Amino acid sequence: MEKWTPKHEAPEPLEGPVVATVVGGTILWFVLFLAQLPFYDWFADRGHTWWVWTPLAGAGLGLIGIWYVRGRDAALKRHAARAEAKDAAGAEAADSALGGDPAGRTDRTSRTDRTA
Repeated sequence: MEKWTPKHEAPEPLEGPVVATVVGGTILWFVLFLAQLPFYDWFADRGHTWWVWTPLAGAGLGLIGIWYVRGRDAALKRHAARAEAKDAAGAEAADSALGGDPAGRTDRTSRTDRTA
């Protein structure tokens, strides 16, 4: 088992324009279907009609993929917004607990007036 144990940590997954990639792939599958459609008889004569229907299946699965990645992207954005709001609320609560101004300003003139 030692042989198959990874010796280093796996890298972080790459995030990119996932929605655009899936949309582009779906369009490509559909274009391939339309490009082969005029040659349906040629494929049928040779028993290869599955070559015509495979790109259509790819386009159909791509539509499901578009629905999925758009939902995933929206969920990631919602999660990031909640985390940002939570961090902002936590920082504001910490400032008010320390007696500071939530905006981070200090009133230096009143301190100097008291000491003078």
